[in-house]
Amino acid sequence: MNQINTILNQKICVIIPTYNNANTLKQVVDGVLKYNQNIILVDDGSTDNTPLILKDYDSLEIIRYDENKGKGWAIQTGFRKALSMGFDYAITIDSDGQHFADDILLFIEELKKIPDSLIIGSRNIEAVGMPAKNTFANKFSNFWFWAETNQKLPDTQSGFRLYPIKLYKKTRFFTKKFEFEIEVLVRSAWSNINIVPIPVKVYYPPVNERITHFRPLPDFTRISILNTILVLITFLYIIPLRAIKYLAKNKFTKIVKEQIMLHNENTYKISMAIGFGVFMGITPIWGFQMVVAALLAHFFRLNKIIVLAFSNISLPPFIPIIIYFSYLVGGILMENPREFTSETIEYLKQQVMHGGFYSTLNEFGYSILQYVIGSLLLGLLLGTFAGGVSYIILKLTKGSRK
Repeated sequence: MNQINTILNQKICVIIPTYNNANTLKQVVDGVLKYNQNIILVDDGSTDNTPLILKDYDSLEIIRYDENKGKGWAIQTGFRKALSMGFDYAITIDSDGQHFADDILLFIEELKKIPDSLIIGSRNIEAVGMPAKNTFANKFSNFWFWAETNQKLPDTQSGFRLYPIKLYKKTRFFTKKFEFEIEVLVRSAWSNINIVPIPVKVYYPPVNERITHFRPLPDFTRISILNTILVLITFLYIIPLRAIKYLAKNKFTKIVKEQIMLHNENTYKISMAIGFGVFMGITPIWGFQMVVAALLAHFFRLNKIIVLAFSNISLPPFIPIIIYFSYLVGGILMENPREFTSETIEYLKQQVMHGGFYSTLNEFGYSILQYVIGSLLLGLLLGTFAGGVSYIILKLTKGSRK
């Protein structure tokens, strides 16, 4: 066991970003040295006694710059240095004394079980002494992480982490301050890097001893902007791209069967996803059907893959049929329904040739309205029918599925 730990320790370093934490820095460094000698300390422009304290440590790899650039920049600077020194993994620990160095062993034990994972030390956010604003901010961050990745984590704001830095060699991060720890989590999830939470101890000093560099207004604003961008990327790019790859790679029947078995969905939820997928496939928002379907499926908590699979009812061979019947169904609700015939098209041509622009425009607009209303009604009818039929079939085959 000790030999394995020794080998792992040769691949793991500890990065300590610090900024004006002179009161707790020595305690943190001394604690880490008991469990790992490979320490990269990044002094992010401290103006207190930090340089004086660090003079007593010859074995540390110290990086210092005069201007404070932010925690994210400090961690990325540590990543680059660690990679240049040949390390594969880096544990980051804050220098404010909140974390306990002996928990480093927990990260190493977990890494042995699940290599190449991003391991995050999860604090008890309900613990006595944790500031109420921290609890709210953490829950807020946890929600947005789920919205952006469809994964749940108990503590997305913990700075006590083990990063598989060898997997980030070609990754260019865009944030430099506190929001970096959100960006790296989300982008790791998008890259299918396994994210594993483990419980760690935490210490909250008395209020009069706490030092925080988090500035609520500017930092929260940046985090909110970042989350807005990440959510847009998730629904406009990540989810559609993954769905297209998955749908292209697998047969339709295999997709449905796999999704039902994989997520252990109940009959009602599966039939709802199928019906909603059919409805979205007929909805007249050509070019945006998959994006909107994925977005709504996420918030309605429906199986996204099943929804996207059945939304493909609007494949090119079926589009003329869908448009025709949408136009036909729309005519039922219109006061003066238009017919989708060659005579209608010829009439529009004649109007254009004889300068009847406004008449043509009105006629065209009326026809589009008839089509839109008809497609929504047709989608609702077919979606309800598909959902109902699938519910009956799934109920009848429940025993065989198990």
